Amino acid sequence: MQLYNPANRQQRVATWSETNPAGRWRSYDYAELVARDKASLDLFWLKDDSLEDSDNLPTPGVLAAEIVEDLQSALEQFRLIAEELGEEVEEV
Repeated sequence: MQLYNPANRQQRVATWSETNPAGRWRSYDYAELVARDKASLDLFWLKDDSLEDSDNLPTPGVLAAEIVEDLQSALEQFRLIAEELGEEVEEV
């Protein structure tokens, strides 16, 4: 099933409903959107269950270390891509 259906918006099918609140395709009518504060398109109905229990989050230091590790890994991946494209990359 093609949910987005750019060729015919009238045939789009929503997967979200009161009985299926985990559905990730939802349509809104104009009145509902403009009734929001500043007509926000924030998808507040999508919830990440892993973030529900904030008491079990790692300490800020652990989070910071994980972020540094992720950024270093991403930087290394971009460095490899640049080198494959023939660019000289200076190490920081």
